[in-house]
Amino acid sequence: MLGIGQKFPEFKVKATITTDVTTAFTDIDNKTYKGKWLVVFFWPKDFTFVCPTEIAEFGKLNKDFKDRDAQVLGASTDSEFVHLAWRQNHKDLKDLPFPMLADVKRELTGALGIIDPAEGVAQRATYIVDPEGIIRFAMVTDLNVGRNVKEVVRVLDALQTDELCPCNWEKGKETIQVK
Repeated sequence: MLGIGQKFPEFKVKATITTDVTTAFTDIDNKTYKGKWLVVFFWPKDFTFVCPTEIAEFGKLNKDFKDRDAQVLGASTDSEFVHLAWRQNHKDLKDLPFPMLADVKRELTGALGIIDPAEGVAQRATYIVDPEGIIRFAMVTDLNVGRNVKEVVRVLDALQTDELCPCNWEKGKETIQVK
């Protein structure tokens, strides 16, 4: 698995951005949001049970990421058409404010090293990538365990201070000053 300090891989994938089949799809690559922080999260499969709870929570907190000049990108190894069908049929996913990336060739998940060996799908991974394309945070949980999206916001806040942040640090609190 690629980790902290490594370059996030180059990619170009189809993405689902609306529920209207005439405007649903676009191409997204690593240059689409050049100069922004990226929060890229992967889920194992569409039309499952844990995944939509996380995806919906990223949607609810999307404004928090935007306020931090970060673009959220959700991804799985399902196709853009499966993403579209899921968005059209799941009430919590209809109005998602971020693209759902379709890594059907498994090029991005493969380059990141997050293809689950038993299931052959994306692991439940989250990356925060800085504006220079460097991975600054990486986390993977078991396929059965959803992540804490508020923790991703907290870590982004800490990374953006470019200072030493103690355990459980939150935005607005003191950072560590070394004298």
